[in-house]
Amino acid sequence: MTAAASRIFCAVDTTDLAAARGLAGRLAGLVGGLKLGLEFFVAHGPDGVRAVMGSDGPPLFLDLKLHDIPNTVAGAVRAVLPLAPAFLTIHASGGPAMMRAAVEAAAAAGPGRPRILGVTVLTSLDDGDLEAVGQAAPAAAQVERLARLARECGLDGVICSPNEVAALRRACGPDFVLMVPGIRPAGAAAGDQKRVMTPAEALAAGADHLVIGRPITGDPDPAAAARRIAAEIAGDAP
Repeated sequence: MTAAASRIFCAVDTTDLAAARGLAGRLAGLVGGLKLGLEFFVAHGPDGVRAVMGSDGPPLFLDLKLHDIPNTVAGAVRAVLPLAPAFLTIHASGGPAMMRAAVEAAAAAGPGRPRILGVTVLTSLDDGDLEAVGQAAPAAAQVERLARLARECGLDGVICSPNEVAALRRACGPDFVLMVPGIRPAGAAAGDQKRVMTPAEALAAGADHLVIGRPITGDPDPAAAARRIAAEIAGDAP
């Protein structure tokens, strides 16, 4: 696998178990890991995750966006530890006690624990959406506020849009993981994402990992799409 490809987590957003397994097989060795989210987990649970990832699959990004009282979130983190996810998400807006509870629960897995990432502001939201729910701060300011809080609470990193990557890298330092959705290769449609950037632009800004879904999964040849995106990142695209 190329260094460029290793930065990509493919978002497998489906409830079709057979399709998810087939996609995982076609992308083997072409992406750095797979993201399975709430839609898939609700449909198939831990057994479905195991069926897709296999015993020697790529790193798992389990994107459940947990958000509840601290005790419940801690229990949920402990419940997914047997799946050995490399990354697990919680909502940073759940507050300091909830975030610390998640970190403490993850630590029970020892050195192979999942890295806990905080969801800041969903990439489907913009300033107008935040104002509608009573958050007057611009999206970028809210993202930085939550990212700083997440770091203080012991989280390993955050999910953020490409537009906030550079600011968060400055604010939170070089070792804070920035997992970045809202990635669209050159020429791709934005879809329902309002804050987007190309893969190369996001990495240049300081992203660690890129979450890419439909540009790969919606392509008639997902493997070819993954190769094209890796080439674009590496600067080898035609």
